[in-house]
Amino acid sequence: MRKPGIAQRLREEDGSTLPLMIFYGFLSLVLVMLVVGATSLYLERKRLFTLADGAALVGAEAFDLDAASLAGAGPRPVLETADVAAAVGDYLSSAPTGGLESLSVERAETLDGRSATVALSAYWRPPIVSPLVPEGFRIDVTAVARSVFS
Repeated sequence: MRKPGIAQRLREEDGSTLPLMIFYGFLSLVLVMLVVGATSLYLERKRLFTLADGAALVGAEAFDLDAASLAGAGPRPVLETADVAAAVGDYLSSAPTGGLESLSVERAETLDGRSATVALSAYWRPPIVSPLVPEGFRIDVTAVARSVFS
């Protein structure tokens, strides 16, 4: 029996699928880890924004009816920054934060006396830590709400 030469062995396809399977398996694992991390970040940001939106709505309704101004278009609420901040603090103490890590109020104020601006931040950590996904970072959201009489 004659030994096959190098050229003949290079033309043979025995064992050529194993490196492809290893490569595509690794690629699939990397993609799954990236998608899981991106989805987790998206959902955490949406949860934080929902909380900020509710806090801004509560802050926008933190006014006295006696302090409403009568303008040409009808009555308008007048907000004070201290009232907005107190209402936001009360709301966040009773709202379900759902395990948001290091939740903090960056801003709770009124800039124009008619709308409430609330900025919240929290720390996000990915469910799977890997070299491709960072260990975590702070995410910030800002919500603005305004009360209107009609």
